[in-house]
Amino acid sequence: MTGGIERAACIGGGVIGSGWAARFALNGIDVSLYDPGPDAGSVVQAAMVNAERAFNRLFGNARPAPGALSIAGSLAEAVDGAGFIQESVPERLDLKQRVLREIDAAAGADTLIASSTSGLLPSVLQTGLKHPERLLVGHPFNPVYLLPLVEVVAGRDTAPEAVERAGGFYRSLGMKPLAVRKEIDAFIADRLQEALWREALWLVHDGVATVGEIDDAIRYSFGLRWAQMGVFQTYRLAGGEAGMRHFMEQFGPCLAWPWTKLTHVPELDDALVDAIAEQSDRQAEGLSVRDLERARDDNLIGILEALERRGPAGWGAGALLSEARQRMRERSSG
Repeated sequence: MTGGIERAACIGGGVIGSGWAARFALNGIDVSLYDPGPDAGSVVQAAMVNAERAFNRLFGNARPAPGALSIAGSLAEAVDGAGFIQESVPERLDLKQRVLREIDAAAGADTLIASSTSGLLPSVLQTGLKHPERLLVGHPFNPVYLLPLVEVVAGRDTAPEAVERAGGFYRSLGMKPLAVRKEIDAFIADRLQEALWREALWLVHDGVATVGEIDDAIRYSFGLRWAQMGVFQTYRLAGGEAGMRHFMEQFGPCLAWPWTKLTHVPELDDALVDAIAEQSDRQAEGLSVRDLERARDDNLIGILEALERRGPAGWGAGALLSEARQRMRERSSG
């Protein structure tokens, strides 16, 4: 039993929904997944293969037996008896509201409902629900079975107890629930990602750099710093012994210079889309999506294990991995 929950339901079986199903199942939770698409079963099984490969590297045999993973024939069948429901249908407000109303009507009265939305406000998603107090946002990051962050966002009618229960459940899965203080479009992490994405699009649009060169600029420099210190702690070090105040005084005025185009978005016309797609194909160098997923997973595991070795308690996400390994050992021996 994990976080008091023995059975979970996943509604939506795309990349995110199948990632959730894998994380739940590999933590010993029985999972029932529903997706009306004809390929739902194969997508989930592909995610499970990658997730099991990653979990074997991270935890070996010191983990509980995986939970049963089944494909339900209907939404009502999937949520029947579930202690936690994770909705991950496509990012269309009308669709999410309709599906969440169906989930709300079919789920048990005490069952928490979390939406994986990457930017829609939970207060808007609560529209029309009979029990809006149990709905919140649980926004993960791909691959869900490896990346620990989940942004937890309460809506206007969300009960504080629901936020606490969801946070406890996510922590029991080895995740880092980050409670977003204010309800805001796109939350925290996606706002930061979008700012970088906009500037990257302009660099390609203006012919300054290719997609490969932009990715190299990130992964060979500040991307390595961000992986273990984020933005503010990185800049604190840039201020030397005088710290953040000195850094702000020295580099703050640069923010007024016209370096970026973050307030504008280039038109995604056919020419720009074609250029990005063609450059991305060349960048992949013939590797399939599955090849790239496994390379990504292996690299993430290496980073997590390196951070775990930093001191007796680990550093950042490495500390979470250390705690997760200990929980896995306790569950497997219990």
